[in-house]
This record gives sequence, structure tokens and C-alpha cells, in this order.
Amino acid sequence: MTRPGSGLRPFSIKAKLGTLVVVSVFITTGLLIVALRTRTEFRFITVFSVIATLLITQFVAHGLTAPLDEMRAVARSISHGDYTRRVSGAGRRDELGDLAQTINRMADDLEAEDRHRKELVANVSHELRTPIAALRAVLENVVDGVSAADPETMRTALKQTERLGRLVETLLDLSRLDNGVVTLKARRFEVWPYLSGVLKEANLAASRRQLSSGSGNHSRTDVHLHLDVSPPELTAHADAERLHQVVANLIDNAVKHSPPHGRVTVLARRGAQPESLELEIIDEGPGIPEAERHRVFERFNRGQVPSPHGPGSDGGTGLGLAIARWAVDMHGGHIGVAESVRGCRIRVTLPGTPGFRG
Repeated sequence: MTRPGSGLRPFSIKAKLGTLVVVSVFITTGLLIVALRTRTEFRFITVFSVIATLLITQFVAHGLTAPLDEMRAVARSISHGDYTRRVSGAGRRDELGDLAQTINRMADDLEAEDRHRKELVANVSHELRTPIAALRAVLENVVDGVSAADPETMRTALKQTERLGRLVETLLDLSRLDNGVVTLKARRFEVWPYLSGVLKEANLAASRRQLSSGSGNHSRTDVHLHLDVSPPELTAHADAERLHQVVANLIDNAVKHSPPHGRVTVLARRGAQPESLELEIIDEGPGIPEAERHRVFERFNRGQVPSPHGPGSDGGTGLGLAIARWAVDMHGGHIGVAESVRGCRIRVTLPGTPGFRG
């Protein structure tokens, strides 16, 4: 069976080499005809034929080797960490053009990966530095006698410790994501009791952090969580633990951007395929500008909309939505920002049994 692109193209290297052979034969044949008609000695004809063939071969060879030299130089630069150089022959209509495009795409991917790595190091360093500095300041004040080790001071220290714990937990999830060590364990479950449990856990966690850490991010108890499942006996087929990550992170994000005494609604509907599921998490916050929607699920992206519940929030780590997208992608589903008249509407579609990827 012939592979795509393996045939002879008009401008391929095969065609050029074939043309070189044909032209060389024609030149030699023509010179032989001239020699027979003019009675020229064959040794002169042989010399002229060799010279003409060498000139044509040199011309063709230069066109083939010059791009290879450039590719070698670009590849050497990439191996030394310089991802800015590109091969200029990507517009050629032969195999060298295909190779140049491949090298340029590889350089683009490596440059993007290097940029993401640097951003990851910088963002993680920033995320770790802030709570560590705050915790150190609290402990230094206690040690120096500036403040007493009263419950309020200890709650402040505990708040920063919990923030560190959340960051480490999300970074571990991120590491599992990159290493591909997480496997899906699909099962059939009833949606209403499952989501009801997720919402209860979110309320209990917020209340517990409110009591132990004071006000701040992930500790709002003024936002009402509402669940709407139709039909009530709806069932789905998915990994319950991974889906819990999706719903919990989306609820956390919606609560964080909700106005005081706002409402977050979790909608669940039957999808188009058997055991498929469509989820929507809707809040009443400022919404997401259309220009920012494509970046919502990127790592460490916190958006440009300020938190509506005022200062004092740490803004989160910017990893929750990235982890939610990862979990949905593992199911072969889709997650995105849907149009909404008010607030933000995040829509999640899980394919159910037929499209499930284990």
C-alpha cells in the first residue's frame, strides 16, 4: 500500500534527480550526434560532456545541500537552548520544504514548552513565597514578643499553612497530569445524590475554613449553592473521583467570583449518548470577557476580572480550572465557557459509555 506523500511530486527531490539524469543523457547524446556529423574526436566530446554534466550536477546539488546546512545550524542552536532560529526554506515544494516545516514546528513547540516551564517556575515561586513570608512574619512576631500566641494569631498562621497545603495538593495533581500516571475508573452512578454530596462538601469545607482561618479566599459562606438535576433519576458513566475534581473546582471558582449573597447553580442534564452527561455551573459574577475565554483554562491564569467580594483574597493558585480541563479531557469530553446573559456559565460535556477513554 502506498503511503500518502510517497508518490512522485513535480518538485520533489526524486523528480529533480530524475530530471538531472535525463538532461545529462540528452547532453551526452547531443554531443555524440554533433561529433558524428562534424567528425570531431570523441575525446573532446567526452570532455565537454563531463564538464556540462558536472556543472548541472553542481547547480542541482547546491540547491539540495544549502538548505541542509541551514537545518544543521538551526538544529545545533536548538540543542544549545536557542529556540528563536527558524529554517527559511519552509516554503519549498519538495521534501526539504516538508523537513523545514517540521523543524520549525518542533522549534515552536520547544520554545512554547520552555516558556511555560519558566512561567511555571516563576509562578510557583511567587505562590510559595507569599504564604511563607506571611507565616514567617507571624511567627517572628510571636518569637520577638511583638504579638502574643493568642487564638487570633494562630488562626492567621493556620490560614497561611492551609494555603500552602492547597498549593502543594494542586501541584501534585499537576504532576500526575504531566506524567500521565492517573488512570480512570469509570462506573455508573446516580447524578442527583452524587452532586448533592459534592455541594454539601463544598459548604462544609467553606464553613470549616471560615471558623479556622477567618475570612478570605475559599471561605465564603454567603453564596447559596443550588442544584438542578433533570430528570431526577438521571444516571451517568464516568470516573467519580475525577468528576469530583471538576465540579469542586468549578464551584470554588464560581463562588470566588460571585457577588455578596449571590447564587451558584449546578445544572445536570442527560447528554446525546447513553450514560452521557451535560453539566453547567452558573454564577452571578462579572462574567468572563470574550477575549479572555480561550485562556480561562490555562495554568496559573487568574483572569482580568477582579474578585467581586473585595480585597483580602489571595486569588487562588490559578490551577483549578486547568485541572478541571485535564479531568474532562481524560474522559474524552469538552469543557468551555458558554454564552450567558449574566455572570459566567461553564459547560461540561461527558460522552458516557461509547466515547469513554480508559
